[in-house]
Formats: sequence, C-alpha cells, structure tokens
Amino acid sequence: MVWVPARRYSFGMDDAAFDAEQFLKTLTRKPGVYRMFDSQGKVLYVGKARNLKNRVSSYFRASGLATKTMAMVAKIHRIETTVTKSETEALLLEQSLIKTDRPPYNILLRDDKSYPFVHLSTQSTYPRLSFHRGLKKGEGKYFGPFPSAAAVRDSLNVLQKLFQIRQCEESYFKNRSRPCLQHQIQRCSAPCVGLVSEEEYAEDVELAILFLQGKSIDVLDQFKRKMEAAAAKMDYERAAKYRDQILQLQKLQERQYVHGAAGDVDVFGYAEEAGQNCVQGIFVRAGRVLGQRTYYNKNDLSLTPGEFMQAFIGQYYFASVQREIPKSILVSDLSTDYEALDQALNEKASRAVQLTKDVRGQRARWLSLAKDNAQLNLRSHLAGKSHMLARFQDLQDAVGLDEIPQRLECFDISHTMGEATVASCVVFDTGGPLNSQYRRFNIDGITAGDDYAAMEQALRRRYTRLIKGEGEMPDLLIIDGGLGQVRRALAVLKELQVDSVKTLGIAKGVERISGSERYFLGENEIVINGRSEAAHLLQHIRDEAHRFAISGHRARRGKKRNQSELEEIVGVGPKRRRQLLMHFGSPAGIRGASAEELAKVPGISGTIAHQIYNTLHE
Repeated sequence: MVWVPARRYSFGMDDAAFDAEQFLKTLTRKPGVYRMFDSQGKVLYVGKARNLKNRVSSYFRASGLATKTMAMVAKIHRIETTVTKSETEALLLEQSLIKTDRPPYNILLRDDKSYPFVHLSTQSTYPRLSFHRGLKKGEGKYFGPFPSAAAVRDSLNVLQKLFQIRQCEESYFKNRSRPCLQHQIQRCSAPCVGLVSEEEYAEDVELAILFLQGKSIDVLDQFKRKMEAAAAKMDYERAAKYRDQILQLQKLQERQYVHGAAGDVDVFGYAEEAGQNCVQGIFVRAGRVLGQRTYYNKNDLSLTPGEFMQAFIGQYYFASVQREIPKSILVSDLSTDYEALDQALNEKASRAVQLTKDVRGQRARWLSLAKDNAQLNLRSHLAGKSHMLARFQDLQDAVGLDEIPQRLECFDISHTMGEATVASCVVFDTGGPLNSQYRRFNIDGITAGDDYAAMEQALRRRYTRLIKGEGEMPDLLIIDGGLGQVRRALAVLKELQVDSVKTLGIAKGVERISGSERYFLGENEIVINGRSEAAHLLQHIRDEAHRFAISGHRARRGKKRNQSELEEIVGVGPKRRRQLLMHFGSPAGIRGASAEELAKVPGISGTIAHQIYNTLHE
C-alpha cells in the first residue's frame, strides 16, 4: 500500500495561545491523522480519524472530557493534520508516526528487531535442532516465531527429552569418538557414534516435526503403537522407553492446555488496577502454546479497555515490519469501531485475519488464561519495591507530611444486606503489602447495614490493641469512605487519645472510576492528581482492603449458612456431590481441579463442570 497525502493542515502561532475555535473552522471532514504539539514543538499525541473535523473537535467540547485528556489539551500549542485516502491508510500512518515521534500520551511498545525460531537442519543425514534468530537464510525447516528466547529453549528442552535429537554443532558432531553427557542423561540417541540407525533417527525426526506442527495427538498414537509392538516382541526395555515418552507427552499436553485445538492464534488479555494496566499475550502456533509475554503500558488519556486494546493491537502489529500476523487474534476487550484495524490487518497479512473477543471452547479458555495472567502479573508489578518507594515519596508531597510515611493502614467494610459484616485492615510499608499483618474483624452488635457503626467498632478494637503495644502505629490511616466515615474515625482516635496518626478518606467520584476520587485529610478536602504516583498508591491499598474484606465476608457468610459451596450449585445433588468427593477425596481436591478434570467425573457434564468451577472460584 502506498500512502499519498492529499493535503496538510496546521494552525497555531508560536507566540500566541492556541485558538481552537478558529482552527476547527479550517478542518476537513476527510479521514486522516492529527498531531498535537506543545509550546516546545514536541509531539504530545498522534491520532487517526475517519472524520478529522469531528474527531479533533471532540477534544474541545465544553464538558465530558476525562481529567487526563483535559490536562493534555491544556498543553496544546499547535495541531497538524494530514489527510489520507481512507481510514485504513490513516491507521498505518498513525502507527508510523507514533514509532517515529514517540509521543508521551500514546501507547508505546518496544520494537523487537528479530524473533527466535526452532531450526531443523534437514539437509544433514542426522538433522540437528537448534535455536535461530534473524533471517531464514539457511536450508532446513523453521518453526515459530516464538515470543521469546526462553520459549525456544523450553521447546528444545522438551524435544530433547521426547525424541533425543542432537543439538550439537556440526564440528562437535563429526569429531566424537564416544557418546557425550547428553546421551548419558537420555537427551540424545548418540548418532555421532552409531548408537542409533539412520532409519530410527529419521523416524524420531518425523515425530519431532509433527510435534512442532502441533500434531501431538498423532505423535502420541505412534508412541502407543510402537510400545504395543515392542511389548508383543517381548522387548520390554524398548516398550518401557515408549511408555515414558507417552507419559511425558501427556503431561506436556496438560500443561499446554490444548486438548486437540488447532490453528495459529495470538491471545491478548487486559487488566487494570490502581491506575496501572497490563496486557498479557499468549502465542499459539499449530495448536501449540509457544509462550507468553507481558506488556505494561501507560493509559494517560483514560481510554476504555476496548479503546486501549484497539490502540495496543495497532501498535503491536504495525510498529514492526517483521511482526507475523496469525490467522486469528483474540482480545479480551474490543471497541465497536474496529473496522479500519481489521481491514489493515487483512491487508498486511494478504489473507483473512479474524479479530474477535467472542469465542467459545478452547479459545475461550486461552482468552480466560490471558486475562487471569494479566491480572496476576499486574499485581506483582504493582508490588515492586522500587516502584512502591517512589509512590510513598509522592504521597508525602501530596498529603504534606514532614517525612516519608513508613506505614499505612487501610480499612474497609463488606457485607450482604447487612449479613455477616466483616471489616478489613490491610498494611503497607515502603516495600509493599505486609500480608502477614493484615487483620479482619467480625462485626456484631450493630444495626444491620450500618457501615459507620461497623467502621467505628473495627477502629476501636484495632487501636485499643495498638495502644497496648500489640502492634505498630501507622503514620497514615486510610478510610475507604467519605467525610462521614472520616469523622467517625477521628472521633475514635480522639477518644483513645491517639494523636500521632493522620487520617485520610477516599470517596469515590461521581463517575466511580479510578482517577476521579475525592480525598479528605482530616475534615478538609484536598486535591490529589489522579495520574500521580500518590493516587495510584492510595487506589492500590484501597482495592486491596476491599478485596480482603470481601473474601472475609464470603467465608463468614458461608460458615454462617452452614452448608457447603457445592450445595449452592444448581444441578449438583447428593449423588453428584458423592461422586465428586469419591473422585477427588476432599472438598479441597475439588476446588483445586480444573473444569476439564471435573468433567471426567461420572455424571458431570462439561456444562456442569464449568458451573462448579466458576462457583468455587468466584
């Protein structure tokens, strides 16, 4: 595709404020790309539009803009637009400009220069498996690309165990007079000294190719036939070897979570928490999971998950000319206007590419796995110690403390219509969450649903103990609630004569989204930038207190109702519960089983298995 700009527009004087109203009058309604510059001439943001006038005008409307977008608009000194023939061409130009200009408000990905492959040197009498990166110039077969070098090495390790194909260099191979250590540990059949025939080695190579092509079920069938043939000939040593290979392959299939699925698929799951977000990629080729990769990105314009993922996919596949586009791309979130992206992917791949978030079966499980890993990796990232210290330093400035706070405590309340009320107390220091010092309080003796009374009881019990020396006083007490909750907290601290602890309340904003919270230091409302590290820290500890309170409430509610979780599942009666317990041995065994393992129990269909799994893991 050749892009030809139809016309270039720009407006804005170096010595004058940006006149948005006058500039918008000059804009065309054609598709194109716009670039926003600050007073220093640096690019703030690059975007594409189906209709330039409508899209750029949306940044200057009287209301409805997110706080982060308003902050960017305030910096605009000049806007430059480039008209294209179509929205698809605009998307391609947008990604090219993002790569060149690297604007601070755009999603930016590092451009990997090359991708690793597994190489099989088929031109040799005894082919070699090896790691390869770069252009595919040599003879032989290439399998991949893999998401990382570690994924290639993991695959080579598996291939060694299963098929014992050599991986040594030609010079080493040709000069051996006795088997090396790889043969001693059963990772090579030692073709260098003739311990395996050419025909047998060729069979192992064919099986390795089938495996790399994702046909592991065919490989398993051949291993079984060979084992039975060897056993029939009473060659029990060889039969035992095939048995061990079968067991290894079965374990690998379970770990890769494929179960006969096929195709080339890239899967992307999205997670957002405490002002940060994460995209987890899982990469499948020929039905085999080759590996996964985690991406942490900024979302400075408060994009919705669908908008963010659309921008991410555009950057991921168009920022590099070497990036391979598979037949299917699965995403956890997708905005409604993705036609241009879909068309651009099809044109770059020169074939049909399926971009979707609505899938079933194995692909739905891959997508669920990507989302779960994104959430787990994001939480691990948020807990990074160096990152946490920077947040504490920013919190000191935001709240106006004399010193960096060394210890934070946050309280939250959870109940269901007043039933089984539980208060949580989570503790952070400059290294992150202190899980061993988390505490829960079962709240009794109050009016059902009275969150103020519940908070008061929890604080009184907690700080009475701290006064007695049963714990360490925090520098800052954080309340998940507004001014009313803060006043109750201040009253308790005053009653207990605790004057060394400052109190900060976090009230959800009107839109009830992260970044729009209101903050109360004592009884005075203060302003904390929703994009700041301090706000992200407060959101993180607030979310952690909320999670800890909910888990405690659910446990108390379940115990109070005096019935097992299985009894709450529609369609699981006494007979099926008995079958589950007989198969797994205990409720803990049932909880630890996957949906596929649950479906193996007699009388448990796939639908009921997923229903049980989802209920136990809510």
